[in-house]
Amino acid sequence: MVPISIFGFVALWSPYFFASLVALFLLYLLITVKWRDRFSGSEPLKRSELISFSVGMILVYATKGSPVDLLGHILFTMHMVQMAILLLVAAPFLIMGIPGWIWKKVFSVPVLGSVLRVMTKPVISLLLFSAMFSVYHLPLILDTIKLSLPLHAVFTITLFISALFLWWPIVNTIGVTAKLQGLHKVAYIIASAILITPACALIIFVDTPVYATYQSGESWLQAMALCVPASTLGTLASAGLSGPEVFTKMPILYDQQLGGVIMKVLQEIIYGVVLGRIFINWFRHERDNADELTKKQLLERERLSMYS
Repeated sequence: MVPISIFGFVALWSPYFFASLVALFLLYLLITVKWRDRFSGSEPLKRSELISFSVGMILVYATKGSPVDLLGHILFTMHMVQMAILLLVAAPFLIMGIPGWIWKKVFSVPVLGSVLRVMTKPVISLLLFSAMFSVYHLPLILDTIKLSLPLHAVFTITLFISALFLWWPIVNTIGVTAKLQGLHKVAYIIASAILITPACALIIFVDTPVYATYQSGESWLQAMALCVPASTLGTLASAGLSGPEVFTKMPILYDQQLGGVIMKVLQEIIYGVVLGRIFINWFRHERDNADELTKKQLLERERLSMYS
Protein backbone atom coordinates (compact mmCIF):
# COMPACT_ATOMS: atom_id res chain seq x y z
CA MET A 1 0.00 0.00 0.00
CA VAL A 2 1.10 3.57 -0.70
CA PRO A 3 1.43 5.86 2.37
CA ILE A 4 -0.67 9.04 2.40
CA SER A 5 2.50 11.04 3.12
CA ILE A 6 3.03 11.22 -0.67
CA PHE A 7 0.43 13.99 -0.77
CA GLY A 8 2.74 16.33 1.13
CA PHE A 9 2.62 18.52 4.23
CA VAL A 10 0.01 20.99 2.98
CA ALA A 11 -2.52 18.27 2.15
CA LEU A 12 -1.86 16.41 5.41
CA TRP A 13 -1.95 19.29 7.88
CA SER A 14 -3.76 22.19 6.13
CA PRO A 15 -1.54 24.99 7.52
CA TYR A 16 -3.76 27.76 6.13
CA PHE A 17 -6.83 26.31 7.80
CA PHE A 18 -4.83 25.93 11.02
CA ALA A 19 -3.76 29.60 10.83
CA SER A 20 -7.39 30.63 10.32
CA LEU A 21 -8.49 28.72 13.42
CA VAL A 22 -5.64 30.21 15.47
CA ALA A 23 -6.71 33.71 14.35
CA LEU A 24 -10.32 32.91 15.29
CA PHE A 25 -9.23 31.63 18.71
CA LEU A 26 -7.17 34.79 19.33
CA LEU A 27 -10.19 36.91 18.37
CA TYR A 28 -12.26 34.88 20.85
CA LEU A 29 -9.74 35.68 23.62
CA LEU A 30 -9.63 39.36 22.68
CA ILE A 31 -13.43 39.69 22.83
CA THR A 32 -13.95 37.61 25.98
CA VAL A 33 -10.92 38.83 27.97
CA LYS A 34 -8.97 41.85 26.72
CA TRP A 35 -11.83 43.84 25.14
CA ARG A 36 -14.59 42.52 27.40
CA ASP A 37 -15.05 45.83 29.26
CA ARG A 38 -15.99 47.54 26.01
CA PHE A 39 -19.25 45.55 25.86
CA SER A 40 -22.20 46.29 28.12
CA GLY A 41 -23.51 43.34 30.10
CA SER A 42 -20.32 41.34 29.64
CA GLU A 43 -19.16 38.83 32.23
CA PRO A 44 -15.75 37.31 33.04
CA LEU A 45 -14.83 34.32 30.90
CA LYS A 46 -15.44 31.10 32.82
CA ARG A 47 -12.86 28.34 32.84
CA SER A 48 -15.48 25.85 31.64
CA GLU A 49 -16.28 28.11 28.65
CA LEU A 50 -12.62 28.42 27.68
CA ILE A 51 -12.15 24.66 27.92
CA SER A 52 -15.30 23.95 25.88
CA PHE A 53 -14.35 26.39 23.13
CA SER A 54 -10.78 25.05 23.02
CA VAL A 55 -12.02 21.45 22.76
CA GLY A 56 -14.43 22.46 20.00
CA MET A 57 -11.70 24.20 18.00
CA ILE A 58 -9.31 21.27 18.41
CA LEU A 59 -12.00 18.88 17.17
CA VAL A 60 -12.76 21.11 14.17
CA TYR A 61 -9.09 21.09 13.19
CA ALA A 62 -8.75 17.36 13.88
CA THR A 63 -11.63 16.55 11.54
CA LYS A 64 -11.13 19.17 8.80
CA GLY A 65 -7.43 20.07 8.95
CA SER A 66 -5.47 17.03 10.08
CA PRO A 67 -4.71 13.87 8.04
CA VAL A 68 -8.20 12.69 9.05
CA ASP A 69 -9.60 15.06 6.41
CA LEU A 70 -7.36 13.60 3.73
CA LEU A 71 -8.31 10.08 4.77
CA GLY A 72 -11.96 11.16 4.64
CA HIS A 73 -11.54 11.68 0.89
CA ILE A 74 -9.95 8.26 0.48
CA LEU A 75 -12.10 6.13 2.81
CA PHE A 76 -15.83 6.61 3.25
CA THR A 77 -15.39 5.15 6.74
CA MET A 78 -13.19 8.09 7.76
CA HIS A 79 -15.66 10.50 6.15
CA MET A 80 -18.38 9.23 8.47
CA VAL A 81 -16.05 9.49 11.48
CA GLN A 82 -15.51 13.11 10.44
CA MET A 83 -19.25 13.73 10.26
CA ALA A 84 -19.91 12.20 13.68
CA ILE A 85 -17.19 14.15 15.50
CA LEU A 86 -17.73 17.46 13.70
CA LEU A 87 -21.53 17.54 13.86
CA LEU A 88 -22.25 15.67 17.10
CA VAL A 89 -19.29 16.57 19.32
CA ALA A 90 -17.54 19.74 18.13
CA ALA A 91 -20.79 21.66 17.55
CA PRO A 92 -22.15 21.47 21.14
CA PHE A 93 -18.71 22.22 22.61
CA LEU A 94 -18.48 25.42 20.56
CA ILE A 95 -21.96 26.51 21.68
CA MET A 96 -21.06 25.96 25.34
CA GLY A 97 -17.70 27.68 24.84
CA ILE A 98 -19.15 31.01 23.74
CA PRO A 99 -20.22 33.06 26.80
CA GLY A 100 -23.92 33.65 27.29
CA TRP A 101 -23.59 37.43 27.11
CA ILE A 102 -22.22 37.12 23.54
CA TRP A 103 -25.10 34.86 22.52
CA LYS A 104 -27.57 37.38 23.97
CA LYS A 105 -26.05 40.13 21.85
CA VAL A 106 -26.22 37.91 18.75
CA PHE A 107 -29.89 37.17 19.39
CA SER A 108 -30.57 40.88 19.97
CA VAL A 109 -29.59 41.79 16.39
CA PRO A 110 -33.00 42.63 14.82
CA VAL A 111 -33.18 40.45 11.69
CA LEU A 112 -30.56 37.87 12.65
CA GLY A 113 -32.14 37.32 16.05
CA SER A 114 -35.56 36.68 14.55
CA VAL A 115 -34.13 34.16 12.09
CA LEU A 116 -32.18 32.37 14.83
CA ARG A 117 -35.25 32.15 17.09
CA VAL A 118 -37.12 30.40 14.30
CA MET A 119 -34.28 28.10 13.24
CA THR A 120 -33.54 27.00 16.82
CA LYS A 121 -37.11 25.95 17.57
CA PRO A 122 -36.81 22.24 18.49
CA VAL A 123 -39.03 20.85 15.73
CA ILE A 124 -37.48 23.01 13.01
CA SER A 125 -33.87 22.44 14.08
CA LEU A 126 -34.45 18.69 14.37
CA LEU A 127 -36.05 18.34 10.93
CA LEU A 128 -33.55 20.70 9.28
CA PHE A 129 -30.47 18.82 10.49
CA SER A 130 -31.93 15.40 9.70
CA ALA A 131 -32.96 16.49 6.21
CA MET A 132 -29.60 18.09 5.42
CA PHE A 133 -27.63 15.10 6.71
CA SER A 134 -29.76 12.68 4.70
CA VAL A 135 -29.69 14.76 1.51
CA TYR A 136 -25.92 15.29 1.82
CA HIS A 137 -25.34 11.53 1.72
CA LEU A 138 -27.48 10.86 -1.34
CA PRO A 139 -25.02 9.51 -3.93
CA LEU A 140 -25.83 12.12 -6.59
CA ILE A 141 -25.59 15.01 -4.10
CA LEU A 142 -22.39 13.85 -2.35
CA ASP A 143 -20.62 13.13 -5.63
CA THR A 144 -21.64 16.51 -7.05
CA ILE A 145 -20.52 18.39 -3.94
CA LYS A 146 -17.16 16.62 -3.78
CA LEU A 147 -16.37 17.63 -7.35
CA SER A 148 -16.74 21.35 -6.61
CA LEU A 149 -14.71 23.24 -4.02
CA PRO A 150 -17.24 26.11 -3.65
CA LEU A 151 -20.19 23.69 -3.33
CA HIS A 152 -18.30 21.54 -0.85
CA ALA A 153 -17.37 24.55 1.31
CA VAL A 154 -20.89 26.04 1.26
CA PHE A 155 -22.65 22.76 1.99
CA THR A 156 -20.21 21.75 4.75
CA ILE A 157 -20.60 25.10 6.50
CA THR A 158 -24.39 24.98 6.11
CA LEU A 159 -24.52 21.44 7.48
CA PHE A 160 -22.39 22.49 10.45
CA ILE A 161 -24.66 25.46 11.14
CA SER A 162 -27.66 23.10 11.09
CA ALA A 163 -25.81 20.98 13.69
CA LEU A 164 -25.46 24.11 15.88
CA PHE A 165 -29.22 24.63 15.53
CA LEU A 166 -29.78 20.97 16.45
CA TRP A 167 -27.80 21.24 19.69
CA TRP A 168 -29.02 24.68 20.72
CA PRO A 169 -32.26 23.54 22.47
CA ILE A 170 -30.18 21.04 24.47
CA VAL A 171 -27.15 23.04 25.63
CA ASN A 172 -28.01 26.75 25.56
CA THR A 173 -28.43 28.50 28.91
CA ILE A 174 -29.13 32.12 27.99
CA GLY A 175 -32.94 32.02 28.24
CA VAL A 176 -33.70 34.08 25.11
CA THR A 177 -35.17 31.04 23.39
CA ALA A 178 -37.12 28.06 24.64
CA LYS A 179 -34.90 25.40 26.20
CA LEU A 180 -36.00 21.81 26.46
CA GLN A 181 -36.26 20.35 29.93
CA GLY A 182 -36.19 16.85 31.40
CA LEU A 183 -38.09 14.28 29.39
CA HIS A 184 -38.50 16.68 26.46
CA LYS A 185 -34.72 16.56 25.97
CA VAL A 186 -34.82 12.78 26.05
CA ALA A 187 -37.57 12.69 23.41
CA TYR A 188 -35.64 15.20 21.26
CA ILE A 189 -32.44 13.11 21.33
CA ILE A 190 -34.31 9.88 20.56
CA ALA A 191 -36.14 11.55 17.66
CA SER A 192 -32.83 12.77 16.23
CA ALA A 193 -31.39 9.26 16.40
CA ILE A 194 -34.43 7.86 14.61
CA LEU A 195 -34.55 10.48 11.85
CA ILE A 196 -31.04 9.86 10.51
CA THR A 197 -31.35 6.08 10.75
CA PRO A 198 -32.84 5.67 7.22
CA ALA A 199 -29.82 7.41 5.64
CA CYS A 200 -27.41 5.16 7.54
CA ALA A 201 -29.48 2.06 6.77
CA LEU A 202 -29.43 2.74 3.03
CA ILE A 203 -25.64 3.02 3.14
CA ILE A 204 -25.25 -0.11 5.26
CA PHE A 205 -27.57 -2.45 3.36
CA VAL A 206 -26.98 -1.43 -0.26
CA ASP A 207 -25.17 -4.23 -2.10
CA THR A 208 -23.16 -2.13 -4.57
CA PRO A 209 -20.82 0.87 -4.22
CA VAL A 210 -22.88 4.02 -4.83
CA TYR A 211 -20.36 6.86 -4.53
CA ALA A 212 -18.33 7.52 -7.67
CA THR A 213 -15.92 9.80 -5.77
CA TYR A 214 -14.86 6.92 -3.51
CA GLN A 215 -14.08 4.62 -6.43
CA SER A 216 -11.08 4.50 -8.71
CA GLY A 217 -11.09 6.75 -11.73
CA GLU A 218 -11.36 10.38 -12.76
CA SER A 219 -14.09 11.26 -10.24
CA TRP A 220 -11.93 10.21 -7.31
CA LEU A 221 -8.97 12.25 -8.56
CA GLN A 222 -11.21 15.29 -9.03
CA ALA A 223 -12.58 14.89 -5.51
CA MET A 224 -9.05 14.72 -4.08
CA ALA A 225 -8.50 18.24 -5.41
CA LEU A 226 -10.58 19.47 -2.46
CA CYS A 227 -7.68 18.84 -0.07
CA VAL A 228 -4.60 18.26 -2.25
CA PRO A 229 -2.82 21.12 -4.06
CA ALA A 230 -3.35 20.91 -7.82
CA SER A 231 0.39 20.78 -8.56
CA THR A 232 0.89 17.83 -6.19
CA LEU A 233 -2.16 15.98 -7.49
CA GLY A 234 -1.10 16.53 -11.10
CA THR A 235 2.34 15.09 -10.41
CA LEU A 236 0.89 12.04 -8.65
CA ALA A 237 -1.71 11.46 -11.37
CA SER A 238 0.97 11.52 -14.07
CA ALA A 239 2.95 9.02 -12.00
CA GLY A 240 0.08 6.54 -12.18
CA LEU A 241 -2.00 7.27 -9.05
CA SER A 242 -5.32 5.67 -9.98
CA GLY A 243 -7.65 5.51 -6.98
CA PRO A 244 -8.23 4.72 -3.29
CA GLU A 245 -7.36 1.05 -3.76
CA VAL A 246 -3.64 1.93 -3.69
CA PHE A 247 -4.03 3.17 -0.09
CA THR A 248 -6.16 0.40 1.41
CA LYS A 249 -6.89 -3.28 1.02
CA MET A 250 -10.52 -2.81 2.07
CA PRO A 251 -13.00 -3.38 -0.78
CA ILE A 252 -14.98 -0.28 -1.70
CA LEU A 253 -18.32 -1.85 -0.77
CA TYR A 254 -17.07 -2.93 2.67
CA ASP A 255 -15.67 0.54 3.27
CA GLN A 256 -19.03 2.07 2.35
CA GLN A 257 -21.00 -0.28 4.60
CA LEU A 258 -18.56 0.10 7.49
CA GLY A 259 -18.91 3.87 7.21
CA GLY A 260 -22.68 3.63 7.71
CA VAL A 261 -22.23 1.29 10.68
CA ILE A 262 -19.61 3.51 12.33
CA MET A 263 -21.74 6.63 11.91
CA LYS A 264 -24.70 4.94 13.58
CA VAL A 265 -22.60 3.41 16.38
CA LEU A 266 -20.83 6.71 17.15
CA GLN A 267 -24.15 8.53 17.12
CA GLU A 268 -25.63 6.07 19.61
CA ILE A 269 -22.58 6.37 21.89
CA ILE A 270 -22.61 10.17 21.79
CA TYR A 271 -26.36 10.37 22.34
CA GLY A 272 -26.07 7.79 25.13
CA VAL A 273 -23.55 10.01 26.93
CA VAL A 274 -25.81 13.04 26.47
CA LEU A 275 -28.85 11.13 27.76
CA GLY A 276 -26.85 9.98 30.76
CA ARG A 277 -25.93 13.56 31.57
CA ILE A 278 -29.55 14.66 31.14
CA PHE A 279 -30.75 12.00 33.60
CA ILE A 280 -28.04 12.92 36.13
CA ASN A 281 -28.89 16.63 35.96
CA TRP A 282 -32.60 15.84 36.20
CA PHE A 283 -32.02 13.65 39.27
CA ARG A 284 -29.92 16.37 40.94
CA HIS A 285 -32.56 18.99 40.22
CA GLU A 286 -35.29 16.81 41.71
CA ARG A 287 -33.15 16.06 44.77
CA ASP A 288 -32.03 19.65 45.39
CA ASN A 289 -35.53 21.06 44.94
CA ALA A 290 -37.53 18.28 46.59
CA ASP A 291 -39.19 20.54 49.17
CA GLU A 292 -40.20 23.16 46.63
CA LEU A 293 -41.55 20.55 44.23
CA THR A 294 -43.54 18.91 47.03
CA LYS A 295 -45.10 22.25 47.97
CA LYS A 296 -46.10 22.88 44.38
CA GLN A 297 -47.72 19.47 44.12
CA LEU A 298 -49.65 20.01 47.38
CA LEU A 299 -50.87 23.42 46.22
CA GLU A 300 -51.93 21.93 42.90
CA ARG A 301 -53.88 19.17 44.66
CA GLU A 302 -55.60 21.72 46.92
CA ARG A 303 -56.54 23.78 43.88
CA LEU A 304 -57.98 20.79 42.10
CA SER A 305 -59.88 19.65 45.21
CA MET A 306 -61.67 22.99 45.31
CA TYR A 307 -63.32 22.19 41.98
CA SER A 308 -64.14 18.55 42.69
